[in-house]
Amino acid sequence: MGLLSQGSPLSWEKTQRHAEHVRRHGILQFLHIYRAVGERHKDVLKWGDEVEYMLVAFDHKNKRAQLSLTGEEVLHTLQEKGEMVNPNHPTLWRPEYGSYMIEGTPGQPYGGTMSEFNTVQDNMRKRRQEAASVLKKNEAVCTVTSFPRLGCPGFTIPEYDPTPVETGASKSLFFPDQAINKHPRFSTLTRNIRHRRGEKVVINVPIFKDKNTPSPFIETFPNDDGEAARAAKPDHVYMDAMGFGMGNCCLQVTFQACSISEARYLYDQLATICPIVMALSAAAPFYRGYVTDIDCRWGVISASVDDRTREERGLEPLKNNHYRIHKSRYDSIDSYLSECGEKYNDIDLTIDKEIYEHLIKEGIDHLLAQHIAHLFIRDPLTLFEEKIHLDDANESDHFENIQSTNWQTMRFKPPPPNSDIGWRVEFRPMEVQLTDFENSAYVVFVVLLTRVILSYKLDFLIPLSKVDENMKVAQKRDAVRQGMFYFRKDICKGGNAVVDGCGPAQNGTETDAEEYILMSIDTIINGKEGVFPGLIPILNSYLENMEVDVDTRCSILNYLKLIKKRASGELMTAARWMREFVANHPEYKHDSVITEEMNYSLMWKCNQIAQEQVECPELLGVGFNKVKYSGMKTGTF
Repeated sequence: MGLLSQGSPLSWEKTQRHAEHVRRHGILQFLHIYRAVGERHKDVLKWGDEVEYMLVAFDHKNKRAQLSLTGEEVLHTLQEKGEMVNPNHPTLWRPEYGSYMIEGTPGQPYGGTMSEFNTVQDNMRKRRQEAASVLKKNEAVCTVTSFPRLGCPGFTIPEYDPTPVETGASKSLFFPDQAINKHPRFSTLTRNIRHRRGEKVVINVPIFKDKNTPSPFIETFPNDDGEAARAAKPDHVYMDAMGFGMGNCCLQVTFQACSISEARYLYDQLATICPIVMALSAAAPFYRGYVTDIDCRWGVISASVDDRTREERGLEPLKNNHYRIHKSRYDSIDSYLSECGEKYNDIDLTIDKEIYEHLIKEGIDHLLAQHIAHLFIRDPLTLFEEKIHLDDANESDHFENIQSTNWQTMRFKPPPPNSDIGWRVEFRPMEVQLTDFENSAYVVFVVLLTRVILSYKLDFLIPLSKVDENMKVAQKRDAVRQGMFYFRKDICKGGNAVVDGCGPAQNGTETDAEEYILMSIDTIINGKEGVFPGLIPILNSYLENMEVDVDTRCSILNYLKLIKKRASGELMTAARWMREFVANHPEYKHDSVITEEMNYSLMWKCNQIAQEQVECPELLGVGFNKVKYSGMKTGTF
C-alpha cells in the first residue's frame, strides 16, 4: 500500500500548505537517485509477488460470513513469530487498507533460475497456512477480490454502524471508519481525498439486469443529506467511500531489471498486456450486496480515490486549480517511457511544465522527464509533521509521497537511496484468485512473459489510446469470451534489436493502423493460424530452449494450461464462476440481490476450494498437480 511513514498526520489544509515543498524536494530526491544509479547496469533478475487477503469469520449456525476487523492483531502476531525472530523468514506480512486485510509477500525475492518457479506455490501456501494458524475458530484467510456484501449492514465483526459525519474519515453512508486500518496513513488518505475533492468520492457501477431486477433500478438512502441522491445514477449501484475500492484485494508482481533502460522497456511492453491479464483474472462481479454488470474492480477502485476537484474534472472553469486532469490518480498509464514507445504516446499528457523544464535542465531525457512531471501534477495526500524536512541526498519520502499515490497499471520504481536494489517495474492490474495454484499460475505467466519479451526482443506496442480502450473492455462482464482487444499483429519485427535502440522497425514518427487489429483473448493467448501466434505457444517455444528440470517443467505446464483454458473459455474466470454460483443458489430471486445466506454459501465454498477440501473442475479443471491442505487452520509455523 505504498509509503507507510510513521508520525503525526497533517490535516488536508496543512498538507496543502506544504504541497509545493513536497513536490520541489521530491524532484530533488529523484535527481539524487538518478545521478547515483542512473548508469548502473548488470543488476540481476529478482522478482516477487504480493497477495492481499481478507479475514472472514463464519457463523455456521446463522449462515453469515462477515469481515473480521482483526487485521492489525493478526499482522502483529505474524510479524512477531516471523521476521522479528528470523530476518530470513520465508514470508513477510504488511498492513493493507482494510482493518480486515493483510498483505503477504515472499521473505526474499525470487531469482532468475527456472527452478524458482517451482517454489512460488509452496510459498503462497505457507503464507495462507501461517495466517490461518493464528486466526480464531471459524475464521479463515480468503483471497477474494471483492467481498460481495461489503458496505451492507453488519458486514463486519464486530458490527459497526457507519457514521456519515464531516469529522469522520470517509463520511460514508455504508462503510464504517472502523473498517479502515488504524495506521494513520489510511484514514488520513481517506479524509484528505474527500477534502481535496470538495465532496465525497462517487462510485456508480451498472447493475446486472436479471429478470426480476427493478427497472429502472433506483435506491433511496437513509441518513442521506442529499449528496447521495444527487450522485447516484439510475440502474447503478452507488458507493461513496475509498474502502469500496482500496478495501478490495489484488495480486501484484514486481521485477528488478538489469538497468534503467531495460526497466523502461519492460514498463512499456507490459502496459499493453495489463488489460489482457486483467480480463483473464476477472474476479469481482458483486458490490454492496448486488450482482453488477462488471467483472473487475479497476473502475471501482479508480473512482474510490478520485481526488480531482470539479474544475480538474472539467465540470467548472479553471479558477482555483492549475490543470484539467483526464483521469483519477488510480488508472492506466499515460505515457510510454522507452524510445521505441514514443511514437505511440497519443494521449494528451498534462504535465507540470516547471518540473519538466527543471528535469530537462538537469539532464533527464524528454520521455522520463514528462513521466515524472505528469506524476507530479498531483498533490501529496498524506504528510507527517515529522517528515516535512528531510535530507534529500539520502531520503526519498517526498518523491515516494507522490509516486506511491499515483496508482497506475504499471509503476516505474527507482531504487531507494543507498540500497543495493535496482530499477524495478510493478505489474498491478491482476485480480486475486481463490487458490494458491491460480495465483501462482498468473504470477508465473507474467514473469515468464517478461523473460520472453527480453530474450526475443518482442514488441507489443500499440497507441496508448488503444490500451485505454482495452482497459474499458476488460472490465465488462465476461470480457474473456465476449471482448475484442486491440493487439499488435507482428510482435517479432524487432529482429535482433537491442533493448536500448529497439531496432529499425521502430524508426519514424507515424504509427501504422495496420500494425494492430482487434483480437479475442483466446487469439492473443492461444493463437490463431494466419492471425497471431499466441503468447502461450511463444512461451512454450522459449521453455523448449531452456534447461528446465522435470518437476519445474510440470508445474509450469500446469500453470500455462490454466491460463490457456481460461482464455479459451473452457475454464471459467472466478467472476463467471461466482455469477453462476449465485444464479443457481436456491435463495436467489433473480433480482440481482445477494442475501446474507447467499453471501455465506459463496464465501464458504470459496474457502473450501482454497483449502482444496472440494473439487471445482469448472474453475480449475482436473488433473492439476496440487498438494492437499488438511483443514482451515492447518500448517506449521
